[in-house]
Amino acid sequence: QVQLVESGGGSVQAGGSLRLSCVGSGYSWVSPSCMGWFRQAPGKEREGVAAISPGGGLYYADSVKGRFTISRDNAKNTLYLQMNSLKPEDTGMYYCARASDFCYGRALLSNLYNYWGQGTQVTVSS
Repeated sequence: QVQLVESGGGSVQAGGSLRLSCVGSGYSWVSPSCMGWFRQAPGKEREGVAAISPGGGLYYADSVKGRFTISRDNAKNTLYLQMNSLKPEDTGMYYCARASDFCYGRALLSNLYNYWGQGTQVTVSS
């Protein structure tokens, strides 16, 4: 049974930083799979924030480029999202997701992903 568990969310002021973690279990972490972070603000659709391919290719939404960094530690079965220079518009529930396929051109599209974590809340105040 695949499980993804996020942590690291919280409340920060604008300009602050947070580091999200996602620990996976129930599958081979090194199996080819696209891994990503998504977020959803109240009243808005879920949007892709960042993704990483099995080969280390990185994908970012324009709104977070230069501020967020996605990474993965295969030895620890963990996916990370380092978020710097946070803005109020970054507020939302952040979800970790795993696909059963490579990223190809769909890295930031939710329909690529088969497994989702329960989410961790990020709140940025101005």
